Order: sequence, then C-alpha cells, then structure tokens
Amino acid sequence: MQHPIFFGSFDWHSCVHGYWLLARVLRLYPDLESAARIRAQFDAAFTPANVAGETTFFERPVGRGFERPYGWAWLLKLAAELARLDGPWGGALTPFGELIASRLRAFLPKADYPVRSGAHFNTAFALLLALDYARAAHDGVLAGLIVEKACAWHGADADCQAWEPSGDDFLSPALTEALLMRRVLEPEAFRRWFAAFLPQAGKGRPETLFVPAKVSDRSDGKIAHLDGLNLSRAWCWRGIASALDTAEPARAQALTAAERHLAAALPHLSADYMGEHWLASFALLALCEVE
Repeated sequence: MQHPIFFGSFDWHSCVHGYWLLARVLRLYPDLESAARIRAQFDAAFTPANVAGETTFFERPVGRGFERPYGWAWLLKLAAELARLDGPWGGALTPFGELIASRLRAFLPKADYPVRSGAHFNTAFALLLALDYARAAHDGVLAGLIVEKACAWHGADADCQAWEPSGDDFLSPALTEALLMRRVLEPEAFRRWFAAFLPQAGKGRPETLFVPAKVSDRSDGKIAHLDGLNLSRAWCWRGIASALDTAEPARAQALTAAERHLAAALPHLSADYMGEHWLASFALLALCEVE
C-alpha cells in the first residue's frame, strides 16, 4: 500500500489535514464524546510501520515533488499538532516530518519567485503552516529560511490591487501573504508593511477582499473551493486584525469582514462531499487559529 495512513478522503492532502482537524479538536476538547474514537484511530494509523510506508513513497523519485508545497505544509502542521498531544503519535510521525522539513529546507533556497495563486501551489500558505512546525520543532534553520524567503518575496509589496477571486480559489493571494508577513515581522514592522500593502483597508478597499465570494454550485469541486476561500479569508482577517492597533480603522474593517465571511461559509460545511471532505479544516483555522 503506497499510503497506509493518508487515504480515503478524496486526495492525499485532504486526508492529512483531516487528521490535523482531529488532532486539534482532541487537544482543544480532550473530554469530547468522540475523543476515545479519535485516539483509537490515531493508535491504528500512526504506527512505525505505517509511517515508514508513507516515508518510503516520498523517498522514491516519484515522491520528490509530490504534494509540494501544499501537502508538505499540511504534513508539517499535523506533525506539530501531534507533538503537542499526550500520546505516542507525534513521536511516531517524527521521521516523516523530518523528511518533509529537509525537503523544504532544500527547496526554499532555489525558489526565486513566490506562487501567488489562490489554490494548492500558493507559497505563502505553505510557509505559514511550515513555520508553525519549524517553531514547534525548534528547527531554527527552517524557520530562518521561511522568514528570509517571506521577506524576499513580499517585503517590498505595496498598493495591492487584489485581482481576486478567481473561479476556483480557496485562498486569498493577498490576505494569505499579509498573514504570513504578520507571522514573520515584529508588530510595529508589520503595521508599517500592512499600511503600505493595503493602504485603503480602513475604508474597506479593495472591496473584493471584504465581500464574501458567491458559491453557485457546491456539487462542483472547483466552485466549492470558494467556500474555502471565505473561510480562509476569515482566518486571515482575524489574524491580521490581532496585530493592528485598536484605534486603526483597518482593524474594525478586518474584524467585520471576518465575521461576514464566516457567516457566508459556516452553514455549508456539509452541503456536498465536494466540500465536506475538507472544509471543516478551514473552518477550524478560521475559528481557532489567531496568533
């Protein structure tokens, strides 16, 4: 079996962040009614043999670029989350996490340009998730590379026009970049950067960033991505707002936009399998990931 752990959820990366969802819920609510079932699933999945099977696939030539960067980032995010839990699962996954971290450390120096898409190849999103792992695992080399690359790619960005959304976005290129800079810069430096990046944010402009995307057909896997866009925008806006001064008009606009996007997406997490196999992870980011 090529993937003894991450299978059964439409695609590999969705299974990875489905496990992250369970791990985060278990950490937040250890007395949840389903906690015993989650632990049993982790006991069955995160064994040394299963982890070795996943690792072996990535060690083959075909695995060199498999799921880069999106799946890599979610695997690292999962590794960080499991390490925070009281259980053997984080230790079991460690070799796989270290392999993916080494791949990312080798890749970033060669990546001269960011990918500003609204889907899986977005590099800012990958760096956001990988940074959580690097800091939790005390991987100073990876953390340093992420900070260096984020600043090189985005440090001089200004007056963002935000030509979004595209028809299958589940990430906002503009806001994901801004959240990444929020995580790598000191607060005052971020506020200066953000004021240049979105100078009209205090007036709710560009309007497209403050208005939820319309989702016309939730049975269409690509169009259903737009529910994820609304959730990930809520996550970004809440994170951005947390770094802004309370008196800044942009902060109020950001918080209002976050609530507006949440209201547009949360009722539709189980509208169709095209969304329900992955949207809950983005809902949890939006509701519980403000740092």
